[in-house]
Amino acid sequence: MPTYVYRFIDSGETIEVRQAFEDDALTEAPHPSDGVLRPVKKVFTPVGVTFKGSGFYKTDSGGAKKSPAASPTTTSADSGAAAAPKTDGGGTGGSGTTAASGGTSTAAPSAPSTPST
Repeated sequence: MPTYVYRFIDSGETIEVRQAFEDDALTEAPHPSDGVLRPVKKVFTPVGVTFKGSGFYKTDSGGAKKSPAASPTTTSADSGAAAAPKTDGGGTGGSGTTAASGGTSTAAPSAPSTPST
């Protein structure tokens, strides 16, 4: 059962009362010093939760994961992979698998093509 805080309206003193979720909020409670019923008001206190780490704030999600420095690195890696078959000297057009299998072609060289992935 949760514990709720109530404040006596006349004196400003507070008490803690254990109540079920289904119970209505108290309007009167016995004062601890004399046991007389006095009017009370429920006090709402902030929850003691601390969020640590990443992923809890608006700036931690979405486009924040991509950095401008990552794009050139990815582009240069992609262009390096595409440039490797061109400088290999094998194969003439088509899929580019002829050079990898060791076969040669007697056809006239054509414009270099990028291998399909």
